[in-house]
Amino acid sequence: MATTIAHEQHGGLAASPGGHAAPEALAAPRGYATHDVLNQPAPLAPYDASEDTALLEGVRREGAGWAEEDLRRLGRLAGSARVQEWSEQANRHEPELRTHDRYGNRIDEVEFHPSWHHLMRTAVVEGLAGAPWADDRPGAHVARTAGGLVWGHTDAGHGCPTSMTYAAVPALRRQPELARVYEPLLTGREYEPGLRVPGEKRGLLAGMGMTEKQGGSDVRTNTTRATPTAEPGVYTLRGHKWFTSAPMCDVFLVLAQAPGGLSCFLLPRVLPDGTRNTFRIQRLKDKLGNRSNASCEPEFDGTVAWLVGPEGQGVKTIIEMVNCTRLDCVMMSAALMRKTLVEAGHHVRHRSAFGARLIDQPLMRNVLADLALESEAATALTLRLAGAADRAVRGDAQEAAFRRIATAVGKYWVTKRGPAFTAEALECLGGNGYVEESGMPRHYREAPLLSIWEGSGNVNALDVLRALGRDTATAQAFFAELALSRGADARLDAAVSRLEDRLAQGSQAGARRLVEQLALVLQGSLLVRHAPSAVADAFCATRLGGDWGHSFGTLPDGADLGSIVDRALPAP
Repeated sequence: MATTIAHEQHGGLAASPGGHAAPEALAAPRGYATHDVLNQPAPLAPYDASEDTALLEGVRREGAGWAEEDLRRLGRLAGSARVQEWSEQANRHEPELRTHDRYGNRIDEVEFHPSWHHLMRTAVVEGLAGAPWADDRPGAHVARTAGGLVWGHTDAGHGCPTSMTYAAVPALRRQPELARVYEPLLTGREYEPGLRVPGEKRGLLAGMGMTEKQGGSDVRTNTTRATPTAEPGVYTLRGHKWFTSAPMCDVFLVLAQAPGGLSCFLLPRVLPDGTRNTFRIQRLKDKLGNRSNASCEPEFDGTVAWLVGPEGQGVKTIIEMVNCTRLDCVMMSAALMRKTLVEAGHHVRHRSAFGARLIDQPLMRNVLADLALESEAATALTLRLAGAADRAVRGDAQEAAFRRIATAVGKYWVTKRGPAFTAEALECLGGNGYVEESGMPRHYREAPLLSIWEGSGNVNALDVLRALGRDTATAQAFFAELALSRGADARLDAAVSRLEDRLAQGSQAGARRLVEQLALVLQGSLLVRHAPSAVADAFCATRLGGDWGHSFGTLPDGADLGSIVDRALPAP
């Protein structure tokens, strides 16, 4: 991450995006003639989004301790009142499609609120896009993931283009001559919005377009056609994509049917001669969440694109991009969990009911502790996956095999837990949490996306089955990881034994149950090795030992609720 303070690089924090005075500078609200406002918490912001013991321990453990100072600075920035206001504004003022200019010329542009650009600029400057690929330090990819966990306390929508930009680099490397031109711009730390010739800009963003109406995740049924031109490696595309996020990115990796089969292509919005490529945005998607980010349906008709990788190997080429974006789905789910946990914890610390603060009520403490367990397990797994990715990039075959299966396992489970988690955290605020201005409804709408994007639950579960069936190294690497905690907890050992029995069955109908068990034993193993005994014991007793109900807040009587909660929440 950058060593300079990002907000100083884009105008400071002296005024809000709309030119109004900063929230910190406003006078205290005046009272009412009929009553005083009592028993309501003060705003959470400003707070430090990096004040997370599990996060910082994981960063050090996975080889990125050198990034801690930058993480803490980014955490203070993310939790500032001004940046939290940017997040709210970017979602309140949604992107708008402009298909034509005032003279009738087709332009296919999307306009964003200034707050979106403030968030994007900070993310790129701080190295949360493609920067790790240009950083030789061990742990660079871990540092980026940790930065995402911290900056994820702001707005999830702008994480989409930064994620795709990060993920595009390994796929693009399949075509070295293209990588030489575009990789330095994709890995840079300059945010330069607007459609211009890519080679004339100081920094680029990348998007992707795979799915089509008739197939969705079954991309091999794509009907977009790629026709070779007289120039080697150059094709023209004709077809329609069903979901393409961030249409104002500079370049896109897309799939299309070439003469040799489904292939991957690099498609620029603006061609090298300065003319606009044909990228007709038919409409923007009206989505449940992720409202600050534009997702669109583009139509290609004579659209110029360059082949990436061999013809017929489109899925194999783009799978590296998918592996990276799946990790970011896990990361963003964990960030949403942490953000909503911090919001819930702040509320119950300052709200009283039935004669005591909510946090001192035993049942509320149970709920909060249960959420804290889930959040820490998600954070630990996210950073372990980031560590595997970092070491795989540097040639570690064992870590590459572990990453291959563990990323899909984590993508399935952590993103599945997100909606239930955010709903419970929202409920901690009661009716206050159901109101838009609390911010909790926005987080709740965001949570399901991470399970759907980059392959729904079924797709990831089937990927795990295929990985186990095709390559024995993946299963060996996974169980080698679990073996590191053998003998530390009898419940974990018993769960691993049950898992081995289930693996022998390997039915498609039971794939979700199998992947759930893989995720839980992996999280249990990480917590037994690295978390305090109160956390590890409660996790193993509930998630692995069965001493648990069917909702959050059902930890057993013997759980050390106080230690779990105190570890999880920032200092008051």
